[in-house]
Amino acid sequence: MTPAGKLPQQPWMAAPALRAVMAALAARGGTARYVGGCVRNALLGREVKEIDIASADAPTAVIELLAAAGIKAIPTGIEHGTITAVAHGVPFEITTLRRDVETMGRKAVVAFTDDWAADAARRDFTMNAIYCDADGTLYDPTDGLADARAGRVRFVGAAEQRIQEDYLRILRFFRIYAHYGRPPADVAALRACRQHAKGLAILSVERIAHELLRLLAAPDPATVLTLMSEYEVLAQVLPEATDIDRLRALARVDGADPLPLRRLAAVLGLDVAKAERVATRLKLSSRARARLAAAASGAFGQEPNAATQRNNLYLFGAESFIDQVYLRWAEAGGRPAQAAFAALIEDARSYVRPVFPLTGDDVLALGVERGPRVGELLGLVERWWVEGGFAASRPECVARLRALTKTERS
Repeated sequence: MTPAGKLPQQPWMAAPALRAVMAALAARGGTARYVGGCVRNALLGREVKEIDIASADAPTAVIELLAAAGIKAIPTGIEHGTITAVAHGVPFEITTLRRDVETMGRKAVVAFTDDWAADAARRDFTMNAIYCDADGTLYDPTDGLADARAGRVRFVGAAEQRIQEDYLRILRFFRIYAHYGRPPADVAALRACRQHAKGLAILSVERIAHELLRLLAAPDPATVLTLMSEYEVLAQVLPEATDIDRLRALARVDGADPLPLRRLAAVLGLDVAKAERVATRLKLSSRARARLAAAASGAFGQEPNAATQRNNLYLFGAESFIDQVYLRWAEAGGRPAQAAFAALIEDARSYVRPVFPLTGDDVLALGVERGPRVGELLGLVERWWVEGGFAASRPECVARLRALTKTERS
């Protein structure tokens, strides 16, 4: 391939672990290059979080080269040519150049190659098919440099073919567009996404959830969800997304803290049952399900203010409290100038939850038998303690508990 320019040396390129890996891969005259998101982000001046490396050597040769340099090699996806190198405790994915032999909409049978153009031709978007040598020399076989700089999210080759190779690329198109694109979106890509949207049904819900949540972290996810709805994609993956205006308002105020779960709750509206159904279908973790349901509950019955802040922080925890404030802020119009909401959020970030001074042992010590009643009595005293502003001391709480047990016996 002909060089297409030079990327100034990046801080991550100078990291000792990465330099050791690249030196090992080049030790016998082989060629290894950075590719994908790390090159794209470096070109655009964005943070580089993951570094992917492409190699012209076969996976077995990659393992041998790493071993010869004393670098641990893990065959994490060797059937698809991927080896994870661990240098100085830092992992790096190295994938041998490939060409597709057979595609089935969600996975492919591949053959390894040393042809960089062939490898580029099977990648998803042109801005992800830019290669970079260790010295910063760039190679751009699909004209991705111009697309990345212009914010054009364009499939490599024919959009329909790329999508039929892996239907997840429909969601990846909208996610990449949400983070890197500028309007108007590529019409050929949009039409291909609409034509093959039903192909999303064969994908695992975990893959779908991963892309949706990453999309929701974008600066303006509402506009992209609207585009997905217009092109009949949203109905295939998130038909419950009915409150896009609420999401739009939320994104105006939570840009510095764009939590995808909170944004998902926003677009679902105030409906706990719906949130739980979506969380179940997307197979979210138990913790994520609980937080999503709490955010969708609209638990604050009134505008959050100093009078309710203390109790709500204790009852819901700081994370859910912040979610509720942000969502109520969105419902109030999502105007950044509404300083009262921002102040509540700032206070909640430093919140230390008070510890209720009683335990079940205190109830048992008063002669109450083990069983559900122990928890019920603790709950009654705790509610009294909370309503009193957490001011009651342990002796006062014990006295309250004793009074309740005496009432039961009399």
